[in-house]
Amino acid sequence: MYARSVALSPYLRGLREKIGHELVLLPSVAVLPWDERGRLLMVREANTGRWQTIGGAIEPDESPHEAAVREAAEEAGVAVSLQRIRGVVGGPRFRLLYPNGDLVSYVPTIFDASVMRGTPRPDGEETLEVAWFSPAQLAAAELTEFTHALFEVAHVDAAGA
Repeated sequence: MYARSVALSPYLRGLREKIGHELVLLPSVAVLPWDERGRLLMVREANTGRWQTIGGAIEPDESPHEAAVREAAEEAGVAVSLQRIRGVVGGPRFRLLYPNGDLVSYVPTIFDASVMRGTPRPDGEETLEVAWFSPAQLAAAELTEFTHALFEVAHVDAAGA
């Protein structure tokens, strides 16, 4: 899968300086905040304009839980309560090639969540828009390939289940 470029953490930047564009196995998180009406909060990715889950790489010495909470705050401006782990996935569908040639194989931990505080807003860098999607809207949304793969393996469908 081909992916957008993203800002690199200092850790990943240092690693890339040593290994170049070689494959990196990267633990990550995907956050699925659901509201009381069964809608899912999604973000519009800046480079492709497609909708995706909130999420990103886990930093050194950060737990998946901490990363999920941080990513929700950074990408959507909300504080979340994590409800459960929906799944931990990986494999060929989660391998991405970035425009600069970097190759990454993500291993995402997928969390169901609810928004505790904050009004959803984009960060203006990685995310351009945030929106709540009903099951019908989710089925019709223009999603990234990565998000399609996440939804398939985590059994998120038009019913929001």
